Amino acid sequence: MYPGVHAKERPDKIAHLIAETGESITYRELNDGSNQLAQLFWDKGLRPGDHVSLFMENHLRYWDVYWAVIRSGLYLTTVNKYLTTDEAAYIIHDSESKALVTSFALRDQAAGLIGNIPNCTVLLMMDGITKGFENYEEATGQYSAAPLAEEILGDTMLYSSGTTGRPKGIKRPHGEKKITDGYNLATQLLTELFSIGEDAVLLQPAPFYHSAPTAFSTSAQAVGGTVVSMQKFEPEAALRSIETYQCNHGLWVPTMFVRMLKLPPETREKYDVSTIKVAVHGAAPCPVQVKKEMINWWGPVLREYYAGTELNGFVFNTSEEWLAHPGTVGKPILGNIRICDEEGEEVPLTEIGTIYFELPEMPFEYHNSPEKTKDAQHPAHPNWSTLGDIGYLDNEGYLYLTDRKSFMIVSGGVNIYPAETENILVMHPKVADVAVFGVPNRDFGEEVKAVVETIEGVGHSKKLATELLEYCREHLAHYKCPRSIDFAEELPRLPTGKLYKRLVRDKYWGKHKTRIV
Repeated sequence: MYPGVHAKERPDKIAHLIAETGESITYRELNDGSNQLAQLFWDKGLRPGDHVSLFMENHLRYWDVYWAVIRSGLYLTTVNKYLTTDEAAYIIHDSESKALVTSFALRDQAAGLIGNIPNCTVLLMMDGITKGFENYEEATGQYSAAPLAEEILGDTMLYSSGTTGRPKGIKRPHGEKKITDGYNLATQLLTELFSIGEDAVLLQPAPFYHSAPTAFSTSAQAVGGTVVSMQKFEPEAALRSIETYQCNHGLWVPTMFVRMLKLPPETREKYDVSTIKVAVHGAAPCPVQVKKEMINWWGPVLREYYAGTELNGFVFNTSEEWLAHPGTVGKPILGNIRICDEEGEEVPLTEIGTIYFELPEMPFEYHNSPEKTKDAQHPAHPNWSTLGDIGYLDNEGYLYLTDRKSFMIVSGGVNIYPAETENILVMHPKVADVAVFGVPNRDFGEEVKAVVETIEGVGHSKKLATELLEYCREHLAHYKCPRSIDFAEELPRLPTGKLYKRLVRDKYWGKHKTRIV
């Protein structure tokens, strides 16, 4: 199903609501708006297989654009609104987008795109206009709200976050399936594993441009549920939204859990969160103690996944499974897991190595980057692909993530995984966020460094650094603990929850030698 079906069966049901303002659109409005934009794209010459970019904040009409693309057989590239003009232009140009939709709120960045995205001949701006753009509402208002004569099923071509390098467009083969033929693979997986149906009220506190918010939000709409989105995550506001809108599903990342858990007890207890039946989390490994505390608070409603935008594999677990295997991200639902050493040889169970997923054929390619596509493939098995993560399987086949390969620290020949140290330090009551990585050491090659963001009201001092080092040594082997701790006012964590660690680490490996403190 898709919004066209729900517009006929339940036209006045809310498809999307903004938590902070209460503004909403119905399925009739979503269906009409997406049809009008689809008609505009066709009239402007876009055909199945062409590309569209969407550069916008969490906007009430965001999903009009998504469904217009999906019902037109096009590819949609969502662009992070926090990017600079140059970064956004790179993605729009690299994706070969012929159309761009943006909003008046991003007019300054959008104005700078003019002249840097030569393939884009259709430039639309919602809520107002700036030079070079057409008014979205006026342009789409000229078209019929009837569906296209033939609605070919489109897809997304999203870009990696770029936390370890230049963003890459993740492209799957384009088929000839029609939108009326049924769900795509992502929607099939998500609706089944996370019990998302027409009664779902999904709280979505992250930016839409990322793959998980896009996939979960549109899956909920595909089956007739309601998406309640936040324009910006705030821990108390998230709890208030659950209570106000009686949300029964939520999509989270571990840093959101940490920040909600660090609210004062009286604040946490003020809101009724008992309506939550499924709390989905992913994007990064969740510290064991954090997840235990969330299950104690919300009950065994947490369901975790490990997967990438590439959809080359999918790993899943319930709260009950996790409690029996603390720290796991689950068992594979899609793809067989192969753990390999540096030479590409499979390692025994419980040994750490690079995680590969085996499918009958390679399910994706990196757009305009055959060398990066090849790098993601196993050298001897081209149908095995990796996201660059390291981990191991236990004796029951449960997967545990260790860290990203690019962030592993090698100190005196010993492998150290920063996530293990980060998971300890983030539990200290004075720590809001932490990044752990390797820095140059003359004798050992690398040594462990931590950069800490403290909670509000806690200053930065040598005394606190010593306290944190001692805390770490109480819980970890000394060689895994930082040799030194620096402080930052705010760590560059993406709104999706991913830490932009490369930005922090590069300061210590380049010419910049100044300590943050």
